[in-house]
Amino acid sequence: MSATPAEKDAIDPDIIAEYKLPIADPFVLYHEGKYYAYGTRVNGFEVYISEDLKQWKRNDIKALSPENSWGTKWYWAPEVYYVKSKNLFYMFYSVEEHICVATSTSPEGPFIQREKKPIVADEKGIDTSFFIDDDGTPYLYYVRFTGGNVIWVAEMNDDLTSIKKETLTKCISATEPWEKKQGTIAEGPSLLKKGNTYYLIYSANHYESKDYAVGYATASSPKGPWTKYSGNPILRRDKEAAKSVGLVGTGHGAPFVCANGSYKYIFHAHASETSVGPRTSYISNFNISDKGVISITGETIEPVRIK
Repeated sequence: MSATPAEKDAIDPDIIAEYKLPIADPFVLYHEGKYYAYGTRVNGFEVYISEDLKQWKRNDIKALSPENSWGTKWYWAPEVYYVKSKNLFYMFYSVEEHICVATSTSPEGPFIQREKKPIVADEKGIDTSFFIDDDGTPYLYYVRFTGGNVIWVAEMNDDLTSIKKETLTKCISATEPWEKKQGTIAEGPSLLKKGNTYYLIYSANHYESKDYAVGYATASSPKGPWTKYSGNPILRRDKEAAKSVGLVGTGHGAPFVCANGSYKYIFHAHASETSVGPRTSYISNFNISDKGVISITGETIEPVRIK
């Protein structure tokens, strides 16, 4: 049996290529003057903290430990959101190929799953992403294994720990040539809204592919229907943000708001041209133009880990 993504990345950061940010499937939350980065690497999840996006320090205590969660292995792709109405931080994540949620009063954790069960108990799923629309309706985007890895969305109940199954709607599947170079996989969703347009950013191909890449689609509703951007992919090894620093296997990231209100995009890449893991994270500029076109460009930040 081949190693899982978490197992391939589960190497002590002290022996990873010196000082790199040692997480895959990364996500960044900006809160009260600090950036918090979470990602796939160990059983449970660590949190790395920065004030400038360049230097990151690992918190001494895990953000989420297995004893505070349902499941025991394959902890992947955490995303953390502050929900003001509940005055809590919510961590959505995958464990044992099921989707879960835990809460904390701090972005550092500890996050605790109060009721230890998956959000959807009777079906596998991975790669959760949370979005609250302007009218207050909460949505959960995640990957279901319905003919490959396919991105779906459902409305959440007010408790933010369960979904309204009757609202499940298919969003994105791998249909384009660039999306199917290795596997039939669309994953790692993120949702943004600008004006009246919804943007669904996603990754495609197998994560082990050098051509793992990022694209997006737009819609006038959080449930779609979605129109894929004709210029996809916007991030891949041959695109500016990756090519300028020689990266391959770029993808499964997320846009995040910076201190000045602008956006950036954090993503992971392979260890080298010849080795997939351990994957590490990078940050580039993320912009939506006046014409509604997303770009991931500019000088790519290579974050460093400090002790």
